[in-house]
Amino acid sequence: MLGYVIVNTEVTDEEAYAEFTDRIVGVVEAYGGKYLVRGGKTEHRYGEWQPGRVVVIEFASFEQARTFADSPEFTELRDLIDRSARARMILAEGV
Repeated sequence: MLGYVIVNTEVTDEEAYAEFTDRIVGVVEAYGGKYLVRGGKTEHRYGEWQPGRVVVIEFASFEQARTFADSPEFTELRDLIDRSARARMILAEGV
């Protein structure tokens, strides 16, 4: 089954976040990820969730999504994302 990394981000420092986005693309690609959603318009329809910047990345499997999330390359970028945004990330198994 496919694996997904789903992120909701509220950017607090545009300059630092731009550096993060420039650097994370290569990490996603190195681990076989494919962006399905990367920012863009969102529209609240139901419930209390007010999404910020939403990202959905598809991987060949849940295990591959986990490998990406636990990778040294991603871990190295965590400080940058923590300084530039309030981010929430989940892994999900899909079809």
